[in-house]
Amino acid sequence: MSFTEKNTIASLVNFSLILIFYLVRMFQMFQNDTFEPSNVFRLWGIVIFLAVVVTIGAIIFTHIASATFTFWKTGEKEEIDNLEDERDKLINLRGVQATYMVSSFGSLLAMLTFVVGQPPLVMFSLLIFIGVFAQIVGDVTRLTLYRGGVLYG
Repeated sequence: MSFTEKNTIASLVNFSLILIFYLVRMFQMFQNDTFEPSNVFRLWGIVIFLAVVVTIGAIIFTHIASATFTFWKTGEKEEIDNLEDERDKLINLRGVQATYMVSSFGSLLAMLTFVVGQPPLVMFSLLIFIGVFAQIVGDVTRLTLYRGGVLYG
């Protein structure tokens, strides 16, 4: 498995867990009638913190665990192959394209909630949800293309 694939898998797992956490907390707020700006802002801060810090930690942990496992199994050091060829660049561009498409469409939907009379807090909460979901879609797209998806056509 390449360096980029490991990063993508670590990012995918991390953002999937963040999305689940976000949805559970939002559901709890709606159930308990605590959907208030102070609670939502605190949740946004937690989500942003998790997205930055935990993603970096997960990527570092993934590479350390992979190198340890490779050394334990083969007795050789694992080489970090961080070279990027044209295929890697094209896969990354397709992943970014998928992320932007989902993010753009989701932003439109979030704006429509404001138009139909929902409070701005709902719109911004949807934007956070869509941002995390778009990252997951981009990671799944990259992983699919790395695992033998069709790039051209």
